[in-house]
Amino acid sequence: PMSGGDQRSAEALDVLHEISGLLNTGLDKNSLSILVQLCEMGVNPGALIHVVQELRREGASRAEESVAGGLTLD
Repeated sequence: PMSGGDQRSAEALDVLHEISGLLNTGLDKNSLSILVQLCEMGVNPGALIHVVQELRREGASRAEESVAGGLTLD
């Protein structure tokens, strides 16, 4: 059973996840939870945005390299 505080936290995360989806952030609930926790610990939200964007760019670049590496020209 969840305590009142845990239930409120879960509900708040649900609302944030809904907003995140409406804004097409692409963040799953677990990632969003981690980002919220980091903000609560004092990490600069702007810095987190930059890190998420860089990780996405790097992931997209690696995915493109992987796809291009699998293609052969006959």
